[in-house]
Amino acid sequence: MRSAAPLALLGALLCGAAETATAQYFGRNKVQYEKFDFRILRTPHFDEYFYPAESLVVHDAGRMAERWYARHSDMFRHTFDRKSLVFYADQPDFQQTNVVGDELTEGTGGVTEGLRTRVVMPFTGIYADNDHVLGHELVHVFQYSVAEAGPGGLARLNTLPLWLIEGMAEYFSLGRDNALTAMWLRDAAERDRLPTIKQLTTDPRFFPYRYGQALWAYVGGRWGDRAVVDVYRTSLRMGFEEGIRRVLGVTTDSLSKDWIAATRRAYLPALEGRTRPNAAGDPVVQASKKAGDMNLAPTVSPDGKLVAFYARRGLFEIELFVADAVTGRVIKKLAGPTSNSHFDAITFISSSGAWSPNSDKFAFIAQVEGDHEIAILDVASTNIEQRLRVPGVGAISNIAWSPDGKTIAFSGQSGGLSDLYLVDRAAGSVRQLTSDRYADIQPTWSPDGRTIAFSTDRGPQTDFTTMSFSPLQLATIDVATGRISVFSPFSHGKHINPQYSPDGQSLFFISDQDGFADVYRLQLATGAVSRVTRLSTGVSGITDISPALSVAPTTGRMLFSVFEDQGYAIYGLDSIRTHGEPVVLGTAVASAAILPPGDTPGRSTVTQYLRDPLTGLSAGTDFVMLPYHSSFSLDAIGQPTLGVSAGGPFGTGVAGGVSFLFGDQLSDKQIGVGIQANGQLQDIGGQVIYQNLRNRWNYFAALQHIPYITGYATIGNGGTTQDLVLTRIFVDQASLGTAYPFSTTRRMEFSASGTRLAYNTEIQSYDIFGNPISRASGGSPYPTSYYGTGSVAYVGDNSYSAFTNPIQGARYRLEVSPTFGSLLYTSALADYRKYFFMRPLTLAFRGLHYGRYGRDSDDSTRMYPLFLGEETIMRGYGYGSITAEECVASQSSGLPGGCPAFSRLLGSRVGVFSAELRIPLFGVPEYGLINFPYLPLTLSPFFDAGEAWYKSDTPTFEFSQNGGRGIVTSAGLSARVNLLGYAILEFYAARPFQRPTKQWVYGIQLAPGW
Repeated sequence: MRSAAPLALLGALLCGAAETATAQYFGRNKVQYEKFDFRILRTPHFDEYFYPAESLVVHDAGRMAERWYARHSDMFRHTFDRKSLVFYADQPDFQQTNVVGDELTEGTGGVTEGLRTRVVMPFTGIYADNDHVLGHELVHVFQYSVAEAGPGGLARLNTLPLWLIEGMAEYFSLGRDNALTAMWLRDAAERDRLPTIKQLTTDPRFFPYRYGQALWAYVGGRWGDRAVVDVYRTSLRMGFEEGIRRVLGVTTDSLSKDWIAATRRAYLPALEGRTRPNAAGDPVVQASKKAGDMNLAPTVSPDGKLVAFYARRGLFEIELFVADAVTGRVIKKLAGPTSNSHFDAITFISSSGAWSPNSDKFAFIAQVEGDHEIAILDVASTNIEQRLRVPGVGAISNIAWSPDGKTIAFSGQSGGLSDLYLVDRAAGSVRQLTSDRYADIQPTWSPDGRTIAFSTDRGPQTDFTTMSFSPLQLATIDVATGRISVFSPFSHGKHINPQYSPDGQSLFFISDQDGFADVYRLQLATGAVSRVTRLSTGVSGITDISPALSVAPTTGRMLFSVFEDQGYAIYGLDSIRTHGEPVVLGTAVASAAILPPGDTPGRSTVTQYLRDPLTGLSAGTDFVMLPYHSSFSLDAIGQPTLGVSAGGPFGTGVAGGVSFLFGDQLSDKQIGVGIQANGQLQDIGGQVIYQNLRNRWNYFAALQHIPYITGYATIGNGGTTQDLVLTRIFVDQASLGTAYPFSTTRRMEFSASGTRLAYNTEIQSYDIFGNPISRASGGSPYPTSYYGTGSVAYVGDNSYSAFTNPIQGARYRLEVSPTFGSLLYTSALADYRKYFFMRPLTLAFRGLHYGRYGRDSDDSTRMYPLFLGEETIMRGYGYGSITAEECVASQSSGLPGGCPAFSRLLGSRVGVFSAELRIPLFGVPEYGLINFPYLPLTLSPFFDAGEAWYKSDTPTFEFSQNGGRGIVTSAGLSARVNLLGYAILEFYAARPFQRPTKQWVYGIQLAPGW
């Protein structure tokens, strides 16, 4: 997987097993807004799945894929026959894929999944980025293939640390000349915080992509790049520490010291004479633990008074804020993913917003209904006043408002290609300015409105025949004539984020031509270049091409984001300080982008193949176009278990189970089959489930035969025999269901089922030595019954979880389920939960009602009554904790049954209220009082209250101490621990206030926090 930012890693670490466990009851939705007509492009080693809009780009991607196959096959000394690549035209389309079941966000550039080793990725509109992501993911394909061929298979791969896996993919696809990774290293070296290998392995604060790439570049430069593969292969068998020792002849501690020393030697001297990040300019928005470390894409208003920027003030969401452009005081939040139910997301990694000429409105990009659209809001009220969607354009980035306020320019993506567009605000009409395979991004208007400057890979270094691409250059386009002029101030490095000076005579831009990302100024008339900043880290956003610079059209005030202490802060310069120092063009400059131990072209296989675009490059003439037909094949087999017994006191029996998962190549359709046995042959059960996720209406069908067995033993014949009375309930059920998601956070569910319940009693007699005497059928204790059930539910969930429980947002489920036939009643459910995040604490509330209503709602002979004492809803009243003494003491309550203390917890209707204060004791620095991520622990003082009653009862809302009906309450302390991501274990101590003879009740359960 290629992730765009460390925040993606943080999100992955925080999300525990809770979401997976409750995904069908709550959970967000993956919405198939569009129906893609997939085809197959077959190349010598890959089947590429695509839809017609991508036809041009996918052919070029096939050529790049075959080149990467040749490179990686030689590097890994390994081959495979055929793998699948699934391409999407843009990021919003990619997020609808079913190949990856998890929720995908803007921060995910591609995924290699493990069931079939399929690569899934969107096109970015920039060929060089497509090439990098494809090369990165194909490293993972080779890693999987090598692991599968060895002992232990993929299980061994899953034991390796992320820096080893992802760092190798980054190094093999980017090489050692990488300014972004070098910036991360310089920042860490300057703060004396370069991580050891142990820290990389255990401490999530260190981003494994960047540091892993740097570490492998060092290994490759010192021992040769093939040693990287040798370490990987040996690590699969023996673990990475032994792999390093066996292949490199050094310990991980020694390697860490050598790498850190080499990094300091390489970069610290280069920082002399450069400005530290905290002195880059006037501090405007600073990174801090309280305010967050992500302050991105600043956009200063035309009058220079306000700045809009994206920031993470909590743990999960990036939101849009507006602040004073001088003091940095945040004035208000303008928008966020949960501020408007119409939005699925707001984009921030490759996009910045745009101010109206009079600074009263702001435009930004939102993801809605599977595409991007431009949302325009009134800054004073934060109301969305206009939404602009461009037909045929699935992704939008980098919008710019014309000086006359009538037109918005933007970079749009269609069919995987990026071009420049204009949209008229009043008429909604669209004009496409460019139409080609070149990347055209980050438009900005000249003050007179006649010209648009942008970044592009146009130029002699881009050759689509050899699939080689230029670093991004500067260009201008005449809006009236469409004439394009390209400017290449530097022969090396990127030129991005152009911004006009107020007089229109200069372009400010960001370049890393010497390995440092700084702001420069280009005089358009003369071509003279001046350096505005000279930072030790760099002017940067999350990726190397993220927008990070803005200049006020009226005042010339400049704002830019700076990488600092693994975060991003915003600094400002008045126009008088933006003239810069002259740069002598054409002078060779040693690049600080080279990762230690320096450029070693003679011995670096990676450097050699990255500089050679022709080796392995296919002409594409042998590619074959094929139709795609959905067909099932085996995806996975669950771990089978089997045991057989013959003879003995219990006769012949079997125990065990096995499950199978079948799916089509795009995982749009799946079949699950499960078989389970526990007892005799008649106790074998099974289930078959089919689901179709291709369309927005998701649906499923299921058939099941499930036997349940219960029983008891009696002593007879004066103690000489023992009778074992077994009762079996056979549940045969057919069900259908469908769900319609309104958005990623809201959906409707509909289901119907028909059920047959059959009963069987068996009496087995044994002598005192356990020898069987007889076995006889006791007949059926109840008549066979048939009933049908329907269900309608409305579900919402915009919550976020961290390690052990949800901590932010809300979730709710409203459901009505009528049952008819032999049983006639209706179930009603209302479950609402709200989480108030007060970093780092969470105040959580839950209100729950579940009840059966109708004729047979109280039929306890055919249905178990509801039990209020279930530990997941009411702690301190568990079934096993109620003693005989309490049963006797509660006899005076007047409730029927032998134990009123227990009977008051039974009913056909229950109501529950719960409250918790969740305190993350152990966790990560971003979420945890103590940095101990290995076993995250949450302490929660809690209060639970509830009542159970039957149809014939009236809820009393009284607090009874004698075992009668009424509200029962408890309070105590809960401790939840995340067991390495596999399960959530809760320990609790509860004081049940309606059990006067019980001081404290202690419990343990495997369940995530509600």
